[in-house]
Amino acid sequence: MSDDIRTKIGLRPVINVSGTMTSLGASIVVPQAVRAMEAILPQFVEINDLQRKASSVIARLTGGEAGFVTASCSAGISLAVAGAITGDNLLAIEKLPDVTSEKNEVLVQMGHVVSYGAPVDQAIRLAGGKVVLVGQATSTHRFHMENAITDKTAAAVYVVSHHVVDYGLLHLTEFIEIAHAKGVPVIVDAASEYDLKLFLAQGADIALYSGHKFLGGPTSGIVAGKKELVRSAFLQNMGIGRGMKVGKESIYGVMAALEAWETRDHAGIRERETGYLNLWKDELSDRPGVTALIEPDPTNNPLDRLRVVISAAEAHITAWDLAAALSRGDQPVIVRDHEVEHHHFYLDPCNLHPGQETIVAARLAEELDKARASNEIIATPFENRSKHRFDGMLRWPD
Repeated sequence: MSDDIRTKIGLRPVINVSGTMTSLGASIVVPQAVRAMEAILPQFVEINDLQRKASSVIARLTGGEAGFVTASCSAGISLAVAGAITGDNLLAIEKLPDVTSEKNEVLVQMGHVVSYGAPVDQAIRLAGGKVVLVGQATSTHRFHMENAITDKTAAAVYVVSHHVVDYGLLHLTEFIEIAHAKGVPVIVDAASEYDLKLFLAQGADIALYSGHKFLGGPTSGIVAGKKELVRSAFLQNMGIGRGMKVGKESIYGVMAALEAWETRDHAGIRERETGYLNLWKDELSDRPGVTALIEPDPTNNPLDRLRVVISAAEAHITAWDLAAALSRGDQPVIVRDHEVEHHHFYLDPCNLHPGQETIVAARLAEELDKARASNEIIATPFENRSKHRFDGMLRWPD
């Protein structure tokens, strides 16, 4: 029997070339975090004191004045917004999401209202925030934001993600400048970002990170920034944050992951990932209907991915059918397919165990060869994919 825990409990042994996706388990947890969690799990601790220790580590790594660990970056959005609304008013904290003051409006550019598995605006509304959309989906100008700020504005949220519209919107520094000119704090959702210091250095009041993506820690979110605002967000653990709590193992595991980040061989990891990308690019070269391009990360994280562009007429298969075929079988490969209607998907090299890169190359060759051998083009109507996207969830747990 395989030593893979997944096959032992009846799960598919998926290979993740999609990226740091929560739906796939986010990332490979670093050994330092695994050891830290194992060490603290049998022990009793005073959680608030452990969070004080975490605050020091988070402050050092992010350049913020304070920080704490919560359940996820999504939880971080809710807690930070709640803190901006209530401050340290303990009665107001208990009453959320009902607010005791009319100052609960939260500005978000319309092009930033995306879903990371749940809608960004829902995380704001959970905290009692009233979402005020700024600009249009592909166009936000200074006058849009300047005129959206009123005496009811509690905060402004800026989302850094490959999901957001990447043109026509306000840059973070301009967004911060406009907000701060009217005394409005800025909260940055930087869940999947590599640079832990950039956003606070650019003037954000709070920056939110995932602890379980690039950091390789346990499932968690990190709230970092100005001490008063972080404290107000932390106090929400006496209110809406109770359902977003983390255990001692997550707090200590994040601390270990952050400290491991300081000594990680980032250059060596990039070199290894580049080797994977070149292997896949070589495998796909000269294949009819397939173009493989190594491209940089869209939010300037220091990593590349392989964009695989499919011409169905020549490859005899659509990009979405190829993605689906790769995800089946004894060695399922899950690609990054959120833009697949544009006839491409991505291969992300950052979450592979040694040797899996060759399995990915072999599976690409297998499915493309199979498609080319077909007398007809494998082309499921794309709207079928959309129609049945949630079928599995709606049948869960069956």
